[in-house]
Amino acid sequence: MKAVVYEGPNKVSVKDVPDARIERPTDVLVRITATNICGSDLHMYEGRTDFEQGRWFGHENMGEVIEVGGAVQKVVVGDRVVLPFNVACGYCKNCERGLTNYCMTAQPVKEWAGAAYGFADMGPWAGGQAELLRVPWGDFNCLRLGEDADERSSDYVMLADIFPTGYHATEMAGVSPGDQTVIYGAGPVGLMAALSATIRGASKVMVVDRHPDRLRLAESIGAIAIDDSKVDPVDAVLEETMGLGADNGCECVGYQAHDPQGVEHPNETLNRLVRSVRFTGTIGTVGVFIPQDPGAHDELAKEGQIAFDFGLHWFKGQRMGTGQAPVKRYNRQLRDLIAAGKATPSFIVSHELPLDDAPDAYEHFDNRDDGWTKVVLRPGDSS
Repeated sequence: MKAVVYEGPNKVSVKDVPDARIERPTDVLVRITATNICGSDLHMYEGRTDFEQGRWFGHENMGEVIEVGGAVQKVVVGDRVVLPFNVACGYCKNCERGLTNYCMTAQPVKEWAGAAYGFADMGPWAGGQAELLRVPWGDFNCLRLGEDADERSSDYVMLADIFPTGYHATEMAGVSPGDQTVIYGAGPVGLMAALSATIRGASKVMVVDRHPDRLRLAESIGAIAIDDSKVDPVDAVLEETMGLGADNGCECVGYQAHDPQGVEHPNETLNRLVRSVRFTGTIGTVGVFIPQDPGAHDELAKEGQIAFDFGLHWFKGQRMGTGQAPVKRYNRQLRDLIAAGKATPSFIVSHELPLDDAPDAYEHFDNRDDGWTKVVLRPGDSS
């Protein structure tokens, strides 16, 4: 089968690799019909992680079931399914508590928890930027889709990661009807957080970024765009909230946050959120932060530490939730919103391309080139 193979920093290629196959009775084999390039893939693409050369990416996956293991009872051949990026067993202590983002079975390092397809330090699971994907614990991990699965695949594929992740940010932030919510980052996850805040009834959603194409997308769903290359975003939020600050906020950037000049400041969005959110407000952090970052520009960040304004955070009595999203906690409800026409997450999609175009797509997406807001790869399509 063909797959998008990591060759080293800033280089991927489309190569033939061994076919994915059923390995255990609980496995499901999926022919991939849509797989997204994620902002998290760019951390690995740029060489900022220990992702091994020769492995292939892809944790936002959707497709058609073409084979099932002998112990699979629910999923059948022909089902259209979308796969949570979390690989989860369904029966460990964390999975039983609904924390499939921290499965203890799928992660082979016993001191760690959490696994994902095609992701650094998250188990041996192959990615789905390929023609086929092996799905372990298939009955648990497959979310079956309705008759409109192919027609609305650009919406449903967002259920693999970014739509539930954006929703998780608003859940941790406690967004409620009437709230004023600020979101730092208008990448795909930030835009999904903005959409989720709107779905949850926020009266005002403010989105901070500096890329005009992304800010236009935020405005297209009714959010207030704040360009931090032109104004101080904290001042702008305070002006929008009568000087009190937002009720809650979401961090959707992560450790590679940088200023308009391109200099990295991994603490910038977190500290701006502390200043932007009111006393006793709540912050949800889904941007990726990692325990070690050898490629960082300062010594603290190299050790996974950042200079966080904890004193002000404590003084303001704020709360913060962190971590990856437990996709299965939200994906059924969000699927049904899509099916009912209440949510159209595909508004962020800028390019739908065949798998062979992945190297060029990675380069454009990594450069944040204008108009490259979200890429869906379609194995089997031709250029």
